[in-house]
Amino acid sequence: MNGIFDELRAAIYAVWHRRWVVLGVAWGVCLLGWAVVAMIPNSYESKAKIYVQLDDPLAEQIGVGVGDRKRDITKLRQTLTSAENLEKVIRSTRLGDGVTTPKQMESIVAGLGKAIKVESEQDNLFKISAVASSAGMSDGESARLAQDIVQKMIDLFREENIAGNRGEMGTQLDFMDKQLAQRQEQLETAEKRRTEFEARNPDLAQGGVSVLQRLEAARSELRGIDADLASAQSALAAINGQLAGTPATLAGTSTGGARGALNQAMGELASMKARGLTDNHPDVITLKNQIASLKASAASEGGPAGMPNPAYSSLQSIKAERQANVQGLISRRASLQGEMAQVTSKQINNPEVAAEAQRISRDYDVLKTQYDKLLQDREELRLRGQVESASGTIKLQVVDPPSTPRRPVAPNRPLLLIGVLILGLGAGCSAAFAVGQLRSTFSTTTKLERALGLPVLGSISQTLNEAGRTLRRKRMKQFYAGSAALVGVFVLLLVAESIQVGTVA
Repeated sequence: MNGIFDELRAAIYAVWHRRWVVLGVAWGVCLLGWAVVAMIPNSYESKAKIYVQLDDPLAEQIGVGVGDRKRDITKLRQTLTSAENLEKVIRSTRLGDGVTTPKQMESIVAGLGKAIKVESEQDNLFKISAVASSAGMSDGESARLAQDIVQKMIDLFREENIAGNRGEMGTQLDFMDKQLAQRQEQLETAEKRRTEFEARNPDLAQGGVSVLQRLEAARSELRGIDADLASAQSALAAINGQLAGTPATLAGTSTGGARGALNQAMGELASMKARGLTDNHPDVITLKNQIASLKASAASEGGPAGMPNPAYSSLQSIKAERQANVQGLISRRASLQGEMAQVTSKQINNPEVAAEAQRISRDYDVLKTQYDKLLQDREELRLRGQVESASGTIKLQVVDPPSTPRRPVAPNRPLLLIGVLILGLGAGCSAAFAVGQLRSTFSTTTKLERALGLPVLGSISQTLNEAGRTLRRKRMKQFYAGSAALVGVFVLLLVAESIQVGTVA
């Protein structure tokens, strides 16, 4: 431990003994370093915030959802700092002054790409910042340049949104028009083939309908007719039941005698049939025999035969209508069955022609479906393009306009000035220590003992007369004045830096 302390004391003594070397080297390093720091231009940063509106009812009506707009925003953000856009920024600001060669432009574009940042604070809130510095500009001009760069980036954001959407929409519409033209040519060719086939085979292809389609349509219609026929027959049976239970005539003013008994017996017979009793039932047979005897008695009595029953007449007209409906359905059913048999026989007799008819019809239907789908998609795309051109898919709102920087963000000049001062003092101390190591002197008796290998009995301190002491005091005053001047220059530089920063407009 004592050895380390002695070495430290020796080093301090060597540095202090050569303090003029320390001061001279410190002055040289500090002046050079402070000159370099003074040549570094100040960098100023301007910031802006923009809000992107994602919810748009009109855009959602045409199929442009929030997810689509988010993808558009991401794409804009990624392409905003492209080389082409940065070149536009350079040519529209003072950065482009003096740029004459492509190499110079590439160098400035590379530097500007590092100086511009587009950050997403939220899904629809973005911050654009730019740092500008130039050795040939004043601090105020650099600050205004940073503001101009950010403003130009916002303008490019708007232009890319509008122009990009229009360009993409135009490209997509051109592609859709070409596809529609191709499909139209194919559809016209298929329609021509179908027309020629119909002219050669009018029985197998009527109105563009193939054999299988005609058979399927006939079967479908036949199934519907069978269902309607069953319903009509059920309704006819119901009206027949009602007719069986309804007397054809109404009794006269007198209900007695053989005629009254006859009417009552006929009513009972109708009631039995309504209940489902057949003519072979014993009660029905007995009642019929009774009716036959009563008719003979009623005929011998004479007198009024009774009034016609209006309900019975109405039921008769309904029955006639339903019978006509059933007969019509039966006729249509027979006609369809005959048509199906005819088509099937033609298909069996001409299988190759029927297969060709089916193929031609299928090709035409496929092409027609594709053409209609493409036409609908093209119209939807055109409408979407018109809406986007009118209002823009992405609506921007500048929340915070580009700020005017008041203080530089780089370099940290006070810290650099302090660093240069510390470096100068360190360099001076190192130089003095190195000079002391080069000279063959011993600062302590311990070092002398180690060097000679002999014991040192003592040491004699330096003794000065009055003139020597006066000279020492004078030189110390000069040393202190030089050191104070170095610190004073450092303080003046700090004050000048603060004044310069405060005067930036």
